[in-house]
Amino acid sequence: MKHGFDNEKYLKIQSERIKERIVQFGDKLYLEFGGKLFDDYHASRVLPGFLPDSKLRMLMQLSDYAEIVMVISAIDIEKNKTRSDLGITYDEDVLRLRTEFEKVGLHVGGVVVTHYNGQSSADAYRKRLERLGVKVYYHYTIEGYPTNVALIDSDEGFGKNDYVETSRPLVIVTAPGPGSGKMAVCLSQLYNENKRGVKAGYAKFETFPVWNLPLKHPVNVAYEAATADLNDVNMIDPFHLEAYGKIAVNYNRDIEIFPVLNALFEGIYGESPYKSPTDMGVNMIGFCMSDEDVCCNAAREEIIRRYYYALCNLANKGNNENEVSKLALIMKQAKLTTEYRRTTVAAHERKELAGVPAAAVELQDGTIITSRTSSLLGPSAALILNAIKHLAGIDHTMKLIPEEMISPIQKMKVEYLHGHNPRLHTDEVLVALSMLSKHDENCRMALEQLPRLKGCQVHSTVMLSEVDRKIFRKLGMELTCDPVRKV
Repeated sequence: MKHGFDNEKYLKIQSERIKERIVQFGDKLYLEFGGKLFDDYHASRVLPGFLPDSKLRMLMQLSDYAEIVMVISAIDIEKNKTRSDLGITYDEDVLRLRTEFEKVGLHVGGVVVTHYNGQSSADAYRKRLERLGVKVYYHYTIEGYPTNVALIDSDEGFGKNDYVETSRPLVIVTAPGPGSGKMAVCLSQLYNENKRGVKAGYAKFETFPVWNLPLKHPVNVAYEAATADLNDVNMIDPFHLEAYGKIAVNYNRDIEIFPVLNALFEGIYGESPYKSPTDMGVNMIGFCMSDEDVCCNAAREEIIRRYYYALCNLANKGNNENEVSKLALIMKQAKLTTEYRRTTVAAHERKELAGVPAAAVELQDGTIITSRTSSLLGPSAALILNAIKHLAGIDHTMKLIPEEMISPIQKMKVEYLHGHNPRLHTDEVLVALSMLSKHDENCRMALEQLPRLKGCQVHSTVMLSEVDRKIFRKLGMELTCDPVRKV
């Protein structure tokens, strides 16, 4: 895979920038981490070469005087909101992330449940966390937030929230996903620290949008596509333009909240250290692209993937029409169609030729491999077999798994487990291949190619089962599907 991002340069200049900001304030710094801290797969997709754990590796250097506060919205708990990249709910992801952070020596001080209005699901979640020994705090919905500064900056606003007890000078505030209320938690803590005589500062580490790239740069447009369900909008920072006469890109929620932050800082220090939302940030990612064309192409692929995800969600649940409409508009503004995605075109061509559901994968060298549904295999299982045979140099006509081995599996699925689909899923094919590899050299060579599928683009002309989607996810393959149910 071609890289368009210099990860080592990023780690160096980003850590230096954060250290500079820590020195700027006195007793304590609340550093809001936007995006994914532990596994930022969106960044790794749109900036090939960026490692999903880059931010975590950087924070590990600060572990002696840093702690993490995790934030989750009661609304997301109520809705069972799911991370599309991992397929797990936000509430489960908080527990997963806590474990992973503590594994690498980062202290997790507690969990803040935001947007709390007495939801029973949030109460049950709090009890679950407390049984695990996790401190939990409630932050409430404030009427008129973020514009009603007088109410927000009062004992009936931020003062009503639980005070989050922290013990270290650097507090990292993070969440499983966007819209969780991380910034409000930081601002609430500034208010409550000030009441306790603690001089606390705030800074923001938001990876996207990238402030020093153009507003309509594909990398920034891909961020807008990724947050279409939140109605986030990338904007020119008007405060930055007025203060410095320079164009910088930010997004609507940061711009809307800036007057509140200014008012809070004026109450604490007498004046604000920041003249714009962009000033609050410490993001250096825009200085680390080594091949802009590679990043632009990757970002365009991401926009199309997000569109397909939304279409499939609409077909399954039927409750995200606005998200689909916004993504369709983003596609139009970016002058993109689904045909930009080579696997989409190849899969559709194979479907037209075969008259049955089909799939296609683009390998790392640009080679396109296709497959179709057969009486034995679904398109996804056949696709993986075709791809690893090609990578291993095995003739396409060779059958790695003999039919006499597939037939008993099909009989078990239909007759004993009462399934309706006798075709083998991807996991069943891989298990069969593993069993054969002990005595079959071709099967062994084919299995050894699986790591080479990481990062490959895949498209299916039908929506796949959860089993197949999970296998593609575990292999690190980027899957899209037409919003068509299997017949």
